[in-house]
Amino acid sequence: MTAFPTTRIGRLFDNLKKTGRKGLIAYLTVGDPSPERTPALVEALVRGGADFIELGVPFSDPIADGPVIQAAGERALKAGTTLKRVLAVAAEIRRSSEVPLLLFTYLNPVVRYGLERLAQDAAAAGIDGCLLTDASVEEAGEYVAAMHRHGLDTVFLAAPTSTERRLKLVAQYSTGFVYLVSRTGVTGERDSLSNAVAPLVAAVRAVTDLPLAVGFGISKPEHVAELGRQVEAVVVGSAIVRLIERNAENASLEIQLESFVRELKHGFGAHA
Repeated sequence: MTAFPTTRIGRLFDNLKKTGRKGLIAYLTVGDPSPERTPALVEALVRGGADFIELGVPFSDPIADGPVIQAAGERALKAGTTLKRVLAVAAEIRRSSEVPLLLFTYLNPVVRYGLERLAQDAAAAGIDGCLLTDASVEEAGEYVAAMHRHGLDTVFLAAPTSTERRLKLVAQYSTGFVYLVSRTGVTGERDSLSNAVAPLVAAVRAVTDLPLAVGFGISKPEHVAELGRQVEAVVVGSAIVRLIERNAENASLEIQLESFVRELKHGFGAHA
């Protein structure tokens, strides 16, 4: 299955390929420190060089998230952030930006909201695709069909522990790109990259020609540099969320975010 040519995600990866560049995907938890501030934080990430934004939906039982993103989710929930509010924030971002937006969430909030309703409302808000971190790809047919009916990409996770059968299903159901988890376990910053990445990249390349992005544990320009030689895009989440946490009360937060992302982007070198 190939990417929809009309999504911003597909167009971004096409453009990166044509220009010989690599993409930097930035994750943040919507609503941390407040829903009202999230659009300005996204603007700062884009100014710094982020090519693509993952909008994390706060959830009360985030099994895939490490302590940094868990804490951000708790703060966002206390600030009144719901899935409906996340979509409203996305619509506000979309009014002034064409940056690709991926909804990053868990199955439970989506089921409560309603699959068809979410697909319709997400598309109307300017979301380009969705990633359900705990969705079983073996049972994803209904979800994928609903998203595709509304022109949304469906992104699935491939991990070092994924079987060959699961990787083939991930390849079959993914559009836009495939998200590779660099290591088993939860999200979080790491000092060094896992040696499981290269074999995983090779295994996924064997079953799909979609672009690949690697996330989990990436926090330094040298990580970006190393992974940029292997895949089309790199995802940075916990390091961004931690910076937001530490500077939530600081008027210079947006400037710091912009600077941090620019530093990460330099990891790609002259072709960033």
